[in-house]
Amino acid sequence: MTMHHDSLKTLAARLAAREISARELCEHTLARIAQHNPALNAYITETSDHARAAADASDARRSKGEARSPLDGIPMAHKDIFCTQGVRTTAGSKMLEHFIPSYDAGIVENLAAAGAVMTGKVSMDEFAMGSSNERSAFGAVKNPWQHEHVPGGSSGASAAVVAARLVPYATGSDTGGSIRQPAAWCGITGIKPTYGTLSRWGMIAYASSLDQAGAFAVSAEDLALILNGMAGHDPRDSTSSAQTRTRFDDELNQPLAGIRIGLPRNYFRDLNPAMADTIHAAAALYEKLGATLVDIDLAYSDAAIATYYIIASAEASSNLSRYDGARYGHRSAQAKTLQDMYRKSRSEAFGDEVKRRILIGTYALSAGYYDAYYEQARRARHAILNGYKAAFAEVDVILCPTTPTPAFKIGSKIDDPVAMFLGDLYTVSVNLAGLPGLSLPAGFIDDLPVGCQLIGPHFSEPRLLNLAHQFQQASDYHLQVPAAYQ
Repeated sequence: MTMHHDSLKTLAARLAAREISARELCEHTLARIAQHNPALNAYITETSDHARAAADASDARRSKGEARSPLDGIPMAHKDIFCTQGVRTTAGSKMLEHFIPSYDAGIVENLAAAGAVMTGKVSMDEFAMGSSNERSAFGAVKNPWQHEHVPGGSSGASAAVVAARLVPYATGSDTGGSIRQPAAWCGITGIKPTYGTLSRWGMIAYASSLDQAGAFAVSAEDLALILNGMAGHDPRDSTSSAQTRTRFDDELNQPLAGIRIGLPRNYFRDLNPAMADTIHAAAALYEKLGATLVDIDLAYSDAAIATYYIIASAEASSNLSRYDGARYGHRSAQAKTLQDMYRKSRSEAFGDEVKRRILIGTYALSAGYYDAYYEQARRARHAILNGYKAAFAEVDVILCPTTPTPAFKIGSKIDDPVAMFLGDLYTVSVNLAGLPGLSLPAGFIDDLPVGCQLIGPHFSEPRLLNLAHQFQQASDYHLQVPAAYQ
């Protein structure tokens, strides 16, 4: 079996045993990227020289017995929303096409300190606004399972490169499902931690009260090791929680006897029958592993989509006002006056979806409509959180679909924003409540992977990883590799 089929944990063990070197692993990874990225269109910026230097430094440390962590010498990719010192960071937008940060994001720093080998920056929906990775200024990313289908968004390229086994893991961000949805549609495992668990310092903002960094890997076991390297309180980020854990792998092997898993009745009422069968099969496996299934009601979840798009768009309107052509980012060459520069720079550099959300958010925050829209959404958000609190008084975790359907074809929903929004039906409420959510592979429909979602109370990531790991010990969906990337 070649290196790209090894788990992150296995690669760490092989490096520790000096069976392979970090440089050998790096060269193997770079060769696969060169071979397969043209078809996937996943990388915006490749950093081969940077990766080789980091791999050589890792080998030097290991030769002296100074390996920093299990991640030391392991190749990976960063979503292009995280600032990287001296390396272009675009957020998938023409607005930042030539932006080169002078500093690293908090999680980039943490992973570098753990010995990570960055192979490059991968694509995303522009400013993380999208559910298909078709909204990138650098072109649509392909789903490794079927290239005519989307990989999901906004972190679709991060999911695609892991699913295609180009890298063992990748970072992502999740504002309303942007890690969990692509993980489900690419057949891998992805986690959005509790809001405040991972630093948002240096992560280009979309909706600041919803954005959270996270990660993709083949398995939950690998994700636990990655979070160990990513997590830690960051005083530069005012939303970074002092409660954040730095160990996520210490509960992986706990038995599931006594665990109460809630199945939300309202999530199954109109669910695609094939998807419903898949989730019920996952629930049955959990029951076989010792868990108890409990039907629950998840109050106010039907308001989640509307609530999310008002709050997220309002925050986007505020956050993206900084891109005015004056300080950094794209500046129109056609402008003749200051106002003309603002208008033309933003019109030229922002894509249609970003413009749509800025306009929605500006409208919702305007003097005549604030109470009718933003204030009502703020109240609904609080009610959604209380609905989760009531559910967690009955159960330990919630099991539900990650998405309503498998991945759709590229171009099939690009002109229907409402249909695109509904793809986030089961994910956005998790962000509104600031909860951790994890998607793991649960089967295939029409030869495309689908996932199930685990949701837990605040700071319950070790429990979610435990549940996912035990499921993956009893199934092999996560080990399936797209035929073209074997």
